Order: sequence, then structure tokens, then C-alpha cells
Amino acid sequence: MVAKLRQYSSGFLLTLILAALAIWLNKLVPGDLIGTSILVLLLGMFFHPVVDKMPQASSGVHFVSTTVLKVGIILMGISLSFSQVLMVGKYALVLMMFTLTTAFGGGYIFGRLFKVDWKLSSLLSASTAICGGTAVATLGPVIEADDSHIAYAISATFLFDLLTVILFPWFGKLLGLTDISYGLWVGTAVNDTSSVVAAGYGFSEVAGSFAVIVKLTRTLFIVPIVLIFSYIHARRKLRSAETEEKVNIASIFPWFVLLFLAMVAVKSTGALPEHVVSGISSLSRLFMIMALGAIGLKTSMEEVKGVGWKPMFLGVTIDTSVVFVALAVQAVLQQLY
Repeated sequence: MVAKLRQYSSGFLLTLILAALAIWLNKLVPGDLIGTSILVLLLGMFFHPVVDKMPQASSGVHFVSTTVLKVGIILMGISLSFSQVLMVGKYALVLMMFTLTTAFGGGYIFGRLFKVDWKLSSLLSASTAICGGTAVATLGPVIEADDSHIAYAISATFLFDLLTVILFPWFGKLLGLTDISYGLWVGTAVNDTSSVVAAGYGFSEVAGSFAVIVKLTRTLFIVPIVLIFSYIHARRKLRSAETEEKVNIASIFPWFVLLFLAMVAVKSTGALPEHVVSGISSLSRLFMIMALGAIGLKTSMEEVKGVGWKPMFLGVTIDTSVVFVALAVQAVLQQLY
């Protein structure tokens, strides 16, 4: 046990320092325009050449990018509750079904059209459909995606979110959307949570609050998506091995998602004091930032550049499709209900 701690300590400490640096730098940027997730990822990639020459840190960095990441995801469940799903109502849930279908359907169709690796197109779709960088970091290890693909997908998410923060409040007012309509649109169409907050509250206080609730509800969809893609990945591996074996569900099941749901259930009871919930949520956020920093440390800038322009164009296509589908479906639902 002591030997393991020593083995992981230098890498763990390195990612912790990187996370602290990213949090500090993010406070210097007005309006949370960049976000801690993208900052820590870029910092990790910047320091990759240095850390690559430090073999004593590799075990700890890998530990953070895998195990600490899963712990962060599990603890993230404490910020959600099943009552939130009821609060947003069937109106929002129906809209999410359309945006999820658009993101993953579009990702599959256009991914094949642009000849983009299926893992990368899946990461781009998950980022758009669910919760930005968190979804990418969660799904990446499950489908054994390259670190460069994970970094690329998070970077593509950031570029689109930067535009949404600037343009969405303006478009919302131009279209004459109500606070609830705008909050629903932002909550279902914008990727990262920090961008939802910025774009939502940039319109109004009510719109911002509703957008965040809708966005958090979207995060719950990470569970079925991880389960589905675990199965798809296992099937593809067996097919490539040219074997008639069936997928062993128990061996590929991502058990950490059950613990994530357990945390959601605990929050739903209302038994935990608010300061405890806040503390666990902050720890979850720290672990996620550390994990993204670790992914950055394992990824070189050249690898990300080598992915090419097609996946970036694919990401923009998926994001734009979801934005317009969310707006169109919302208009139709308003006429029906």
C-alpha cells in the first residue's frame, strides 16, 4: 500500500498543482469565457514535453486520468436529484429526446460521410448531447479512445461554447423568447455547464436558473449513453477479432455509473445538509479538473493537430444541428401544449 502511494504520489501532486493553477487563472478571465476544464487541458498539453521525460510521474498521472476521474464522476451525482427531472417536466424531456437523437444520429451519419474515426465522432456527439467536457472525459476511457481524441473533442466543445456565450443572449432577444423558452433552449443546446450559466444569466436571472436545471437533468443521460457505448465498443472489438463469442455484459459493465446513481439517490432524499453537498460537489469538480489535466499531460500538441480539420467541421455540424433542432422543436411543442 505504501509502495503504491509512493508510486502515484508525484503524478497525483503534479495534477493537483496543475488544477490549482487552472482554477487561479480562470478567476483572472472575466465572465468564465474559457472555463477551468479547457484551461487545465491546455496547461497539461503545454507541459507534456516536460512530464514525458519524468517516468516517475507517469503512474500517478495515469491513475488520476482513470481512477480519480471515475471517483469525480461518482461524486458528481451529489449535485443532481431525481426531483430535477420532474421539475423540468415532460416538455423538456421530449425536447431532450430530439436533441439526443440529432446529436448521435448526426454524429453517426456525418462521421461516416467525413470518414472520421467512430470513437472521435462519438465523443463529439456525447459532448453536444450531454454535458461537454465531462461527457467526453467519462465516455473516452469506456470506449478506449485515444487521449488526443479526448483532448480534441474537449477543444472543439470549447470553441463552439465560446460562440454560444456571446451570440445566444443576442439571438434570444432578437427572437423574442420568454425567460422559460430561452432557458430551455440554452439548457438543451449549449454544451458545457459553465457556458450554460454564462449564456443563461446573460439573458436574465430566471432564464439562467431554468437553463442550469435543464442542463443538470441532461447530465443524468450520461448513464444510458455510457452503458450503450460500452456494449457497442465490446461488439466492435469482438467483430474485429473475428470471433462468434457474445458480449459478456458483466465484464464490460461500467459499474461506477451505479455509484453515480447512488449519489443522485442520496441527494434526492434531502437528508444531507447543504454544506456537505456543497463540499462533495467541490471535491468532485476538483477531481474532474485534475483528471482533465492528467489527460492533457498525456497528450502532445502535435497529436491533437494531427487529427485534422474534418472532426472540427463534424463537431460544428453536430452542434449547429442541435441548436436549430432545439429551437424548432420547442416552437412546435409550444403550439401543442
